[in-house]
Amino acid sequence: MARILSLILLLVSAVSPAVSHPRFREAPQFYNSAGCPPPLTPSPTAECHPEALVHVAMTLDVAYLRGSMAAIHSVLQHSSCPQSIQFHFVASSRIPYLNSTLGSAFPMLAYRIYPFDDRLVAGRISTSIRAALDRPLNYARSYLAGLLPECARRIVYLDSDLVLVDDIARLAGTPLPSGVALAAPEYCNANFTSYFTPTFWSNPTLSLTFSDRKPCYFNTGVMVMDLERWRAGRYTDRIEEWMELQKRMRIYELGSLPPFLLVFAGRIAAVEHRWNQHGLGGDNFRGLCRDLHPGPVSLLHWSGKGKPWVRLDAGRPCPLDALWAPYDLLQTPFNIEDS
Repeated sequence: MARILSLILLLVSAVSPAVSHPRFREAPQFYNSAGCPPPLTPSPTAECHPEALVHVAMTLDVAYLRGSMAAIHSVLQHSSCPQSIQFHFVASSRIPYLNSTLGSAFPMLAYRIYPFDDRLVAGRISTSIRAALDRPLNYARSYLAGLLPECARRIVYLDSDLVLVDDIARLAGTPLPSGVALAAPEYCNANFTSYFTPTFWSNPTLSLTFSDRKPCYFNTGVMVMDLERWRAGRYTDRIEEWMELQKRMRIYELGSLPPFLLVFAGRIAAVEHRWNQHGLGGDNFRGLCRDLHPGPVSLLHWSGKGKPWVRLDAGRPCPLDALWAPYDLLQTPFNIEDS
């Protein structure tokens, strides 16, 4: 019997992963150039640093953690003052290993993790065209003004499926005219009406939403946000109002993006397109390969269904996925279901 039990244990160990969460190698150390502010104190529980040159906000999700680590790596590598950047990470409290993961990969990083309570949005989320868009954490960007301390007055929000190839301070320094709370690249050639359902456009009251402005599509994966103005404008409440209406009338299909468009389209500061070469993950259905948009590039964004790490692991990368690979820090793979 003992021998049989030993064989069973051996078989179980052979099919069960020995590592229950991902392991990342340590990134190179990046130091401030001459003329930068003094380095921030590396800490996983850092208080908000008013002297930080740039405040960066990101979400950390199990399924996208590999992408997040690559994004952080790219920000630090291309910054003139990497030791003067403070990161603010919003994450589910169900991921216990984040501090050790970040600390081992980026030992000189000043950051803080803020737990996100799914219940904030659970009753307001409507199903969309892609399941990944329905995760509660995907809506955390709407709640940053309430989650982050007042010291972080201006932040750069970044998605997890992108890499920077330019200094983030240039993006963070985007001018925001008086009263404007958000800046992002605008795409006025996009068919704006397609982001909302016929129900929205056929309703006489709803169709007047944009009557006093010229709305353009913008991608919410790269934004410069003034959180003081956000709080003053009660923009989280406004976004929630549209989400609650969506539950009753089905006025859009694309997760957390349309409420942002409803509140902000036509009321943001424009950023050069180079700061969001988006859509590299293809569409939301097939995730086919795409080329870069014409013009210079400061940020590559794999928005859409196809993610570079998934395609690389499958041996079916798109040509542009090779630009993401140098920032990948994964050392030991893992099974998402085991996390």
